[in-house]
Amino acid sequence: MTGEYSIRALILDMDGVLWRGDDQIGDLPWIFDRINQQGLKFSLLTNNATRTVHQYVQKLHGFGVNVPADHVINSAEATAQYLLKKFPEGGPVFVIGEEGLVKALTEKNFVPAEEGVKAVVVGLDRTLTYQSLCRAAMLIQEGIPFLATNPDPTLPSPEGLIPGTGAILAALEVATRVKPVVIGKPQPEMYRVAIERMATSAQETLVVGDRLETDIAGGQALGCPTAVVLTGASSEEDAWAWEPPPDIIASDLTNLLQLLT
Repeated sequence: MTGEYSIRALILDMDGVLWRGDDQIGDLPWIFDRINQQGLKFSLLTNNATRTVHQYVQKLHGFGVNVPADHVINSAEATAQYLLKKFPEGGPVFVIGEEGLVKALTEKNFVPAEEGVKAVVVGLDRTLTYQSLCRAAMLIQEGIPFLATNPDPTLPSPEGLIPGTGAILAALEVATRVKPVVIGKPQPEMYRVAIERMATSAQETLVVGDRLETDIAGGQALGCPTAVVLTGASSEEDAWAWEPPPDIIASDLTNLLQLLT
């Protein structure tokens, strides 16, 4: 690994890598001090669209870590940017999602609505109602574009894995027989933004995540070296069975940084 790649930067997933729910994984202040001491640039990417970038910065601050806002990229931002390219003037959209997604969309002049919408946009929504699912399904069947912030079927919590955006998408796909356009990982958009901001190349940027089918698949598709940590969705058995396997399999982020020394 170290002979094949010269690592200058890290793209780190957050849920399942830095924390589970409100519990940090490892000593985060030590971890980020170590990243800085090793001279590594970093970006934090997440498929979770429930929080705003500012809220992620504040959450990290609560763990004793100060991170600039431009180091954080979430799928809500990427989805709003994608929509803006399609509809530069903005407009009404039907949203299944929480504050992070709604705020990212409204900042690009996309207003949540139920009629006359330009797109159905789906992210994680922990207050999801059957009525909202029905309305989304009706709109999708009318031919309204169907977008998803991410395909994650689950997300880690202190109690275990709980349903994620992918679980909501599965219900809509079965009801409508329409697959969404997925914006978040493993799609390349967020990775490309991170690499551009860090002014590195794919080959010298290590993608670190807990989920093989999004974090690792996305990194591999771009030609980045990859590392899976076993603190979230994927087991060591899963990692070895993945084809091709990640370049590094680490018990956690602390262990990974020790391996990179």
